[in-house]
Amino acid sequence: MSSLPETDERNTDELWREYKVRGQKSARDALIARYAPLVKYVSGRVAVNLPKTVDEGDLVGYGTLGLIDAIERFDPGRGVKFETYAIARIRGSMIDGLRAMDWVPVSVRHRNRQMETAIKDLENRLGRSATDQEVADELGITMDEYNQRIQDMAGSAILSLEDVWGNPEEGDAPTRMSEVRDERAVDPLDEAEWSSRKDALAECITALPERERLVITLYYFEGLTVKEIAYILKVSPSRVSQLHTKAVLRMRGSLAR
Repeated sequence: MSSLPETDERNTDELWREYKVRGQKSARDALIARYAPLVKYVSGRVAVNLPKTVDEGDLVGYGTLGLIDAIERFDPGRGVKFETYAIARIRGSMIDGLRAMDWVPVSVRHRNRQMETAIKDLENRLGRSATDQEVADELGITMDEYNQRIQDMAGSAILSLEDVWGNPEEGDAPTRMSEVRDERAVDPLDEAEWSSRKDALAECITALPERERLVITLYYFEGLTVKEIAYILKVSPSRVSQLHTKAVLRMRGSLAR
């Protein structure tokens, strides 16, 4: 990236016109440089739930490829904010890269699926959010073992709000963000489905236990970092990661039902 210009006096709209209309490579390079901070921002958020063995430099590399792809595909005429579109592409590229690395042990993947299934089945029977003790009993493990599993998942699983759209049984199921289309026309069926999913997601968030709901709201809707949320809740950052993991598992189960 060092060959890219550090500054460019042209405004953003002008750069988009020069690249999309005239195909100027210099304009594309300037756009990459201008939006590069998005990659660092997303990598910081994705890295929250990853072990320290994962190099953040790898995330930045994958994310840069996602940024370039976003610039190539973006249509300024649609009236969509580029940052919103790009963040989804950048994060998706990072997730794809991490999955290709296959760094999560098979045993951990298996325990993750067990936990998701147990929460889904239990809450389906109870008709409410299950307590930690109830989930542990469902799995036939002690609370110490349950807490250790949650801690392991918070450090190894790539979980996010986007992932709840996929089938928990299918780790590679497409997310809403990966289905963004480039056509100008709005598909009424697609919009109706998305509206229905948003309503379902809102219900899932409302049904979460209070502290898990607060973590989801502060992280995804208020844009706070894990450290900032930890300060507000007066808990450790690792505890916030655990609450985040449990919340996403519950929502995956709820939406699967």
